[in-house]
Amino acid sequence: MYALTEGRIFSGSQIFENYAVVIDGQTITEICPIADLDTKIERRSVAGANIAPGFIDLQLNGCGGVQFSEQLSALSVETLSQMQRTNEASGCTSFLPTLITSSDEMIKQAVETMQRWLAEHQHQALGLHLEGPWLNKEKKGTHDEMLIRPPTPALVNFLCENAAVISKITLAPECVPDSVIKQLVAAGIVVSIGHSNATYEQAMAGFDAGITFATHLYNAMPLPAGRAPGVIGAVLDSPAVYCGMIADGHHVHFASLRTAQKIKQAQAILVTDATAPAGTHIDHFTFAGKTIYFKDGLCVDDKGTLSGSALTMIEAVKNSVEYLGVPLDEALRMASLYPARAIHVERKLGTLQAGKIANIVVFTSGFEVIETIVNGDTVYHR
Repeated sequence: MYALTEGRIFSGSQIFENYAVVIDGQTITEICPIADLDTKIERRSVAGANIAPGFIDLQLNGCGGVQFSEQLSALSVETLSQMQRTNEASGCTSFLPTLITSSDEMIKQAVETMQRWLAEHQHQALGLHLEGPWLNKEKKGTHDEMLIRPPTPALVNFLCENAAVISKITLAPECVPDSVIKQLVAAGIVVSIGHSNATYEQAMAGFDAGITFATHLYNAMPLPAGRAPGVIGAVLDSPAVYCGMIADGHHVHFASLRTAQKIKQAQAILVTDATAPAGTHIDHFTFAGKTIYFKDGLCVDDKGTLSGSALTMIEAVKNSVEYLGVPLDEALRMASLYPARAIHVERKLGTLQAGKIANIVVFTSGFEVIETIVNGDTVYHR
């Protein structure tokens, strides 16, 4: 048992000064005034830094020089371990490894890998995010058009049977029957609209069928117009639909994200859509069978198509405060509480309170991560 002291605590609902976070094993036992802290408990001062719930990234293709979405050999526990270690240096304690449009064979390999991972690791990589293959080719982005295809009963049934390790699936509702969306949702999978050319009406029908999320809002979606609001208009017009936002200043103009955040509020979620360069200094990598070049903060293929990001979660929080004008406590909720709610893990993660898992980030006023705690253990210390 130990207590984090001398820091400013952002619990997810309150901000505490002169309080301590008490941790026993992997669990937070209480947040109490320092004056009431048992003298027998070890005190670990954070010297005035911020203490917040560990970040939860719901869209992560890769980081630390590795990709989860490339070849069968990369769909491994070792890849997930490298991604986890890299994430921890930026305060991200939990994430959804993202497999972009792939063959059935690769999807099944990813499922098997996640089963092995979850058998040994808790509250870290939480489950798969399958981004595709049921997308609209007109909005394919960097995805391989040859692998984009309609759903088959065999694959849909397989995914539903393995819903325990699949947290989220991104699809284009105009290309998928409502019955499939309903089947996925009934199995416990969060369904997200993305890489879609749907009309407003088609998107709203998808929400009625059970879609509750939107993948990288604004990207791979038709531009809204006065008489054709499209996917973006439907998302902004649907208070219950969460949306992932890549706050790197490259994927979406900060002014557009400001507007979306003001409208969506507690449904606005920070994601990175990060790829191999995040947390490293590499200048190129392979993604979707193509060479992707990283320069000046951009990840693009030889045609200039955006292909993921090099963003980290602490950078996304910083950008939200500095460029979106979001108060720090709300930016932290966008990176922890709201994603936890979106994938239904808020009973254990997303806030600092008694009974929750001790996944915690400690960072300075300059947004430098100085310590990350996972399951009660310090896994990163600057």
